[in-house]
Amino acid sequence: MNYRALVIGAGISGMQAALDIANSGYEVMLVEKEPAIGGHMAQLSETFPTLDCSQCILTPRTVEVGQHPNIELLTLSEVVDVERISAGQEDDEAAQEGFRVRIKRHPRYVKEDRCTACGDCAEVCPVVVPNKFDRGLAARRAIYIPSPQAVPAVYRLDPDACLGLFPLACGNCAEACNVGAIDYDMQPEIIEADVDAIVVATGYELYQDKAVAAYEYMSHPNVMDGLEFERLLSATGPTGGKVVRPSDRKVPKEVVFIQCAGSRNPEHGVPYCSKICCMYTAKHAILYKHRVPDGQVYVFYMDIRAGGKGYEEFVNRAMEEDDTVYIRGRVSKVFPTDDDVTVWGVDTLTGRKVEITADLVVVASAIIPSVGSREIARMLDVDVDQFGFYNADNAEMTPVESGVPGVFLAGAGLGPQDIPETVAQASGAAAKVLSMFEAARAEERARRALEEEDVAVEEEPVSMVGAA
Repeated sequence: MNYRALVIGAGISGMQAALDIANSGYEVMLVEKEPAIGGHMAQLSETFPTLDCSQCILTPRTVEVGQHPNIELLTLSEVVDVERISAGQEDDEAAQEGFRVRIKRHPRYVKEDRCTACGDCAEVCPVVVPNKFDRGLAARRAIYIPSPQAVPAVYRLDPDACLGLFPLACGNCAEACNVGAIDYDMQPEIIEADVDAIVVATGYELYQDKAVAAYEYMSHPNVMDGLEFERLLSATGPTGGKVVRPSDRKVPKEVVFIQCAGSRNPEHGVPYCSKICCMYTAKHAILYKHRVPDGQVYVFYMDIRAGGKGYEEFVNRAMEEDDTVYIRGRVSKVFPTDDDVTVWGVDTLTGRKVEITADLVVVASAIIPSVGSREIARMLDVDVDQFGFYNADNAEMTPVESGVPGVFLAGAGLGPQDIPETVAQASGAAAKVLSMFEAARAEERARRALEEEDVAVEEEPVSMVGAA
């Protein structure tokens, strides 16, 4: 029997699980709701604590996923239904237990096998909208490719941004495409498939509600979240790695980082610690100082939680940077003053009030489950906690098992995690899938051996010795 796994989510966790399973010779269906794979890691500049280039780590994996013969990559797709299949179902006594899944694939309006990613279509598109990949800090056309390193390297026509498809209102992109890749008549497609195991790696989003809105986030252009600042730092970002503030494109000389924006705030945010904020804020402070050596950094924090190999040393390095000031205390208010942003806080170590007029404010927003994770949990009968994170069957002993046979969990869908922990969990989930497949194969081989032995006994000729 051919065994196949379904991986939901193609961030670093989903890709790692898919590659581990596929490299062992099994088929994998990798489903991703976005036009390209890579998840939030694709948006990062560098990774902590080594400051390695994020794309240098990620791009070889995305390319391998896109070209792997055992991986069927389905982007712009989402799982809409899951049905348990029992052995012997539909009068097929040889059927193995597994799942029948229905996947809705949304139209790209661009033929993947024809598109050469030349960009001629985008050059003639008259529509300009904010670029989601760059967190709204740059613009894109209605027909676009998410990033230069996108896999698959295929353009996508955004039907919500286009001037109109039904009826067609423009048509410039089709006229400019010399290979005939544009297809306005594409329709949503429902794909049905039988799989034997499922790995759920749906990832995370950043909290955007009262606790960060109180800091003027989404109200003032010079207040941004951590992922937006990552795009400013990235060499492939909207400014080519140059740190400028969105309002006037000037280099900010005084930057305030606010940690626990929404985290550990049961009244207006979420009560749990988001785990990675201390580390990525320290990374931001270091990288900012590399870009703007004469800049001034202030970091408001409740306390530092740096639990990982080399993490404490990394935070100490950030604190020891010239002119970097760590202030223990919460920010009470952020409000605009002309083109700048004034920050009011308190230093709880000295008991003094602090007022800073900043050029730029960066809030470390809380980590929350990705949109749609509760619906995935409902379809798979997987338990979630009060915040929507998946619950492992036993967090200490079986941290990647869901409690539902054949369903495994990995990545930030289980809770806030850094990249190394996410990748380790993904490989753990893949190992569980491979163990299940190998056990099923061994059982099948034993069954066939017994059947062959029974046949051999039945066909053995009767001895005629002594018949006279």
